[in-house]
Amino acid sequence: MIRRSAMRVVLFKAVLSGLLSLAASLAICFSIVPLLGGQVDGAGLLMAIVCPLTIAIPVSVVHFHQSEKLRRAEATAATALVRLAKIYEELRAQSRLDGLTGILNRQTFQKELADISRMGTSGGLLFLDLDHFKSINDRYGHAIGDEVLRKVGQLLSAHCGSGDLTGRLGGEEFVLFFGDLAAEDMFGRCEEVRLAIAQLDVRASTGAIVRVSASIGAVYCEAGFDAEGCLGDADRNLYAAKAGGRNTVALAGSDF
Repeated sequence: MIRRSAMRVVLFKAVLSGLLSLAASLAICFSIVPLLGGQVDGAGLLMAIVCPLTIAIPVSVVHFHQSEKLRRAEATAATALVRLAKIYEELRAQSRLDGLTGILNRQTFQKELADISRMGTSGGLLFLDLDHFKSINDRYGHAIGDEVLRKVGQLLSAHCGSGDLTGRLGGEEFVLFFGDLAAEDMFGRCEEVRLAIAQLDVRASTGAIVRVSASIGAVYCEAGFDAEGCLGDADRNLYAAKAGGRNTVALAGSDF
């Protein structure tokens, strides 16, 4: 429904249109009628004044009213389209990201890792599992456990460059892929991540420090690697890291 301010504009435009029609009518009468041998006076002059006003103003009101309704409808539709586009992008982002940590979810990580492999990129794949995570939940509560997961997600995201990926596979399991990382630099990068996790500052409601550590299984991925196969290899190395005492790194073909 058109508001009063808009209706006043419609009426103003209609009256202005009527006056312009009146001016045009009088101009035509005073220029053409004398050429035809007549005079503009009496009933003729009255009709030349009344007709434009009685026709132009009502017609203009309807025209400008409909135009204003159309303009407002178009503006509403444009706003709705912007909102829909924003909602679509939000839903698209939510479908790709893990809701708790804000990094890629399992499905998206696996898809993007497969895409990277098809591009011929090599690099290092790290499979991480937080040590004794159940005991953190049991001792400090699930809210602190969630805080640990969030901070680990933030830390891993901070370690990612433009050609890297990180995601949460589920529970306390995370994964990282460092694109174009040289094989000889693998262990150093794994240790960097492991130590960063061990230095996370997480505190319980009592102020007690929550100790966090991670075991890491890693594998070097040659160009054209099989994404699922490398994830399986990294997972097996993760079990080796846990069997080796936890809070350690296990690399395929290494003594670490």
